[in-house]
Amino acid sequence: MEQLSLNALTRENAGVKGKLSAIRNQGQIPAVVYGSEKNSQSLTVNEKEFIAIMKKGHNAIIKLKYDKAEDSVIVKEIQRHVVSGKIIHVDFYRISMKEKIEVKVPLKFVGEAYGVKTQGGIIEHDMRELTVKCLPADIPHEITVDVSALKIGDSVRVKDLKQDKIEIKEDAERIVASVITAKEEVVEKAAAVAEGAQEPEVIAKGKKEEEGAAEAGKEAAKPAEKKPEPKK
Repeated sequence: MEQLSLNALTRENAGVKGKLSAIRNQGQIPAVVYGSEKNSQSLTVNEKEFIAIMKKGHNAIIKLKYDKAEDSVIVKEIQRHVVSGKIIHVDFYRISMKEKIEVKVPLKFVGEAYGVKTQGGIIEHDMRELTVKCLPADIPHEITVDVSALKIGDSVRVKDLKQDKIEIKEDAERIVASVITAKEEVVEKAAAVAEGAQEPEVIAKGKKEEEGAAEAGKEAAKPAEKKPEPKK
């Protein structure tokens, strides 16, 4: 995998709320780098430069330069604003190019399944990424899954994905993608709806019974009406 460069600046008063807001208003992102038995360091990185790197892949190997230091890192975590989705903090993790690491790699599905195109089935994607272990330089941008040969009832499992230089850490028997009949899909959805509707129905019924009992209690509690005596 290509190693990209990113310049950073060290920062003081880490965690001060007003300071962080000012940093973000200047087009910078607060960040921290840690790992590899070194002290953690609070940094800032340029927002536009960081976003440009992320467009090349979340698992990009980055040569992070700050002060007189230079670390090979990967992005460990990105925090975003809950409303705007804007990046508000980044965690960088130091790595050694000679030691294997575990990362998550996205799956890319290619081809139109035979069972969908010819048999009228529906394809289900059970996984969207895989956890793999390999040297940083061997981290794939994505793992391709060809589903074109799948017929109704067929599936692709983790063990079917052969990769060079990387070790897949997922359960070998886990299903990655499968093709089912449209009828199965309808039945599954109907079962889900029925299961979700069952409990509220019981609650509603119980509520009506309670309301009926309450009304009956009120009627019983009312004093009997006195009938007028007939005129003599």
